[in-house]
Amino acid sequence: MSSIAFRRRAQLGLLLGPVSLFLAVFFLGPLAIMIVTSFLAPGLYGGVEWTWYRHNYGRILGFADPMFEDFDPVYIAIFLRSLKISALTVVATLIVCYPAAFCISRLSERWKNFCLFLITLPFFTSLIVRLFIWVLILRQTGLVNAVLLNTGVIARPLELIYTDGAIILGMVYIFIPFMFMPVYASVEKLDWTLVRASLDLGAGPIRTFLRIILPLTAPGIAGGAVIVFIPALGNFVVPAILGGAKVMMLGNLIEQQFLAARNWPFGSALAMMVMCVMLVLLFAYVIVSGRRGIDAATGR
Repeated sequence: MSSIAFRRRAQLGLLLGPVSLFLAVFFLGPLAIMIVTSFLAPGLYGGVEWTWYRHNYGRILGFADPMFEDFDPVYIAIFLRSLKISALTVVATLIVCYPAAFCISRLSERWKNFCLFLITLPFFTSLIVRLFIWVLILRQTGLVNAVLLNTGVIARPLELIYTDGAIILGMVYIFIPFMFMPVYASVEKLDWTLVRASLDLGAGPIRTFLRIILPLTAPGIAGGAVIVFIPALGNFVVPAILGGAKVMMLGNLIEQQFLAARNWPFGSALAMMVMCVMLVLLFAYVIVSGRRGIDAATGR
């Protein structure tokens, strides 16, 4: 090995060493503890007992310990509801961000930078404060109901808060920047000469969108969907504030198991289920992105 190659590897090791050590200690370490804890028995008064216990996953998947408990499908229902709300959040943020990305990309550089600043502006305000503002807007005596009642549109206040819709609204409000940025990056790189050529050759606007615009912006859509879906699936702040006790999601259930019920093994099993869903999504995204890159390189 030449001295130059050795020097480059040493420099790379010095640059990546602290980051790798930090991730190993503060990410892989707690993750390993979580995996081990998920296969241990819960203690009688909290904590864990160091005995093999596979029924933490059984309470979720259907093979609960028959001596102490019956299988309760409520956990599957919570899991499916969390998947549904997270998926609807992705769809709603995409509906909002996709046309907005095209509109902003066509602006002048000055207005474009100003709009991008407005997109990131909510990050300068506390998340809890922003969510409680939505509570004031959506509650029975809030702004929406007051306007509808005063204009005679409704006769009694609507149940807007503590519903799935309120949670999805709060999620969309929070995760719009996470969807907008990757979508906007794809729209900015869009080759408009291909769009004009498609229109000139007789393809209509719908066919041009489906055959040209959508495939070229698909990487941004996929990236934004992953970035939004993963934190939405494990989020517990929005359901706790806008869902109250009526809507339970996986994040709230995990929080309850660790803090209230003190059933750390079951909480760890729930967290690992969420982690498995996230890993499947990430692997799927990497595989699809890799295939798309290979197809682009080979001209297929």
